[in-house]
Amino acid sequence: MDDPAMALSLTLLNYANIGVLVFSLIEALALAIRHGWRGYDWKAASVSVADFLVREYPLRWLLPLAFYSHFMDWFWRHRLWTLPMNHWSGWLACFVGQEFCYYWFHRAAHRTRWFWCTHAVHHSPNQLNLSAAYRFGWTGRLTGSTLFFVLAPLFGMPPQIVLMLLTLNLLYQFWLHVTWIPRFGPLEWIFNTPSAHRVHHASNLEYLDGNYGGVLIVFDRLFGTYIAEKRGVPCRFGLVKPMTTYNLLTIEFDHWRALWRDLLTARSIREVYGYVVKPPGWRPNDKGETTEDLRRRADPQLFGAGQQ
Repeated sequence: MDDPAMALSLTLLNYANIGVLVFSLIEALALAIRHGWRGYDWKAASVSVADFLVREYPLRWLLPLAFYSHFMDWFWRHRLWTLPMNHWSGWLACFVGQEFCYYWFHRAAHRTRWFWCTHAVHHSPNQLNLSAAYRFGWTGRLTGSTLFFVLAPLFGMPPQIVLMLLTLNLLYQFWLHVTWIPRFGPLEWIFNTPSAHRVHHASNLEYLDGNYGGVLIVFDRLFGTYIAEKRGVPCRFGLVKPMTTYNLLTIEFDHWRALWRDLLTARSIREVYGYVVKPPGWRPNDKGETTEDLRRRADPQLFGAGQQ
């Protein structure tokens, strides 16, 4: 990947980093004025800022994207065709292609425990506000999550465009992490909105494992993972088993520690596979606490097999 393209993405990120911190502080002050100083979880916001600063600066230097960029360059050199990037159709194809890749990455981040160990950090705040938007966890690049995007250049999407659109995708999602923006009517059918994303962050059984889209919500509707926000069912944010500590290291690594403990008890390769690859909460002999297990025990007729 050429250096100017990477430099452009990094410059965009650096300006965005300042913006998200400023806007989250403005929201924090507004919510504190409206609901009282103790109505806003300042400790959780501080954890999010610490997660953000460590990930974006020392870890970005220690764990650069170069390794995955080389993979993307290889697929680009062996691409099946070339999209016309001097025409709007090429940009539209790249946008939709990147959104497709993001949908499957995000779905895997919830449905595969290996990826969930990192992504759970993002879902750990018990309040949904703009500070939660940039709590991502430190181990994402180590888990190989970027591999969901490396095949895109094989289908004619220039690597630098894929990464730039991914950056814009994540920036778009920043404003979705709020409780004070209402539904948007017909736009809810096409775009990921604050309402759809509130459902995504909710830990209610009826809301679990849905709305994985980035900018678009159409792939959720296409693949059966869309869940609408219900007026009579307020969202309860955080993890199914709430994270009650503000210890940064516990928040970052607790799920990895739990995975390691489970692997030590595994009695077969099948169980090792299940603990690593199957959904969070999986246990052998149908004794697990996956979304499907919890729904089946709560009300088999209402939830059935559960959503994927």
